[in-house]
Amino acid sequence: MMFTSLIMQAGAYFNKIQCFCFEEQRLLPGEKIDMPVFFYIDPEFATDRKMNDVNNLILSYTFF
Repeated sequence: MMFTSLIMQAGAYFNKIQCFCFEEQRLLPGEKIDMPVFFYIDPEFATDRKMNDVNNLILSYTFF
C-alpha cells in the first residue's frame, strides 16, 4: 500500500489520527471489511499564503 499526496506542500497539513494503514492486514479472497481513516486538516492551512491556489485535497491509497 502507498500513501499519495498529489500536492506535497499540503501534505504537511494532513494529520492522520487513526488509519487502517497503521497495521498490516491480510484479506481472504472475497472478504469484506471496513477500513476507516480518521484525519484532520491543520487549521493553519487556511492562513498559509502558499496554499491559496489549493482548492481540493485528495487522499488515495493503492493496494498491492
